[in-house]
Amino acid sequence: MVFCRGYSNFGHGLWAMLLGLFQSAGISLSESTQAESGFVAPPFRNNPRGRPRKVGVELEVAGVAPEQMAEAVMAVVGGQVERSSPFESKVTDTELGDFRIELDADVLKNRGYQKRLEEMGIDIGEGEVRDNLEQVISRVAGLVVPLELVGPPVPWTQLPRLDEIRKKLHEAGARGTHSSPFYAFGLHLNIEASSLAAASILAVLRAFLLRYEWLMEAEDVDFSRRITPYVQPYPEDYVRYVLDPGYRPDRKRLIDDFLAFTPTRNRPLDLLPLLAHLDEERVMAAPVEKDLIKPRPAWHYRLPNCLIDEPDWSLAVPWNHWMAVEELASQPAALKTECRRYLDTPGGIRRWLAERLQRFWS
Repeated sequence: MVFCRGYSNFGHGLWAMLLGLFQSAGISLSESTQAESGFVAPPFRNNPRGRPRKVGVELEVAGVAPEQMAEAVMAVVGGQVERSSPFESKVTDTELGDFRIELDADVLKNRGYQKRLEEMGIDIGEGEVRDNLEQVISRVAGLVVPLELVGPPVPWTQLPRLDEIRKKLHEAGARGTHSSPFYAFGLHLNIEASSLAAASILAVLRAFLLRYEWLMEAEDVDFSRRITPYVQPYPEDYVRYVLDPGYRPDRKRLIDDFLAFTPTRNRPLDLLPLLAHLDEERVMAAPVEKDLIKPRPAWHYRLPNCLIDEPDWSLAVPWNHWMAVEELASQPAALKTECRRYLDTPGGIRRWLAERLQRFWS
């Protein structure tokens, strides 16, 4: 099966491909679940409190200045700019909440570079000298460090509004993953979980592991991102452990097993924010990236490229890919069947070859 990047082609072909994929797995799905906006509705639309689930979007781009990024936000949802430094600012009081704009490098945001200069005997202090230097650093860093737009959690029904901001950034000349071999830029979705029960979390995790290779192809994940440490696949021993039909953990065991097999956030689906929300003390006691984990009841899906400079791409593309995961998770019989099929297939390279041979003959 060939997946295209363009959303115009993707918009016509995605749904047919997903229907075929779901039908082959015994999943029934109606096209009525796809909103007119192009964003597929979740199978479970509300959170445990009965309210529409929320989603936060993070975009990593180049080619635009922080001021242009702020203007794109304000053009769609209003607000006003609060500037902390050339590296950080916020758009506050918008219709959807506060948006953060920042160069994605802690050494800049926390002015760690200034400490390094002081260690060399150079004290720039505060004022015009530091301001001028930071303007220069900001422009140079922007060649390889992404400028990141971090949106507030909004109801999933508001995704079309966020996509309007994406369109404004595209029109302003924002560049994405494929614009340079140095741009390992991504798009992150923080999708509120529909349930915090261990069985529900396990179902979504299993569905993601089963759909991982499909997602890699569908997203056409850029080589520059594949070789970074940030989206490395889950180890095969953990995958097979989780997919075993006899695995029925409670929350405690689910967290402990994750921390034992893969104690890192550097996965295409980062579970640590969600697990830390369930039991922060347990997670933070493990050898994980404590300073980078922000507990929240959400799936941190960080696999997609950011193709903001491609005219046919939109936020609906990665969102709809994720919906393929949730649809499988919502169908227990199909999920059980796919788990067995995976476990019955040889592991590692042999499983990889077997899958491709099956595709060839089908």
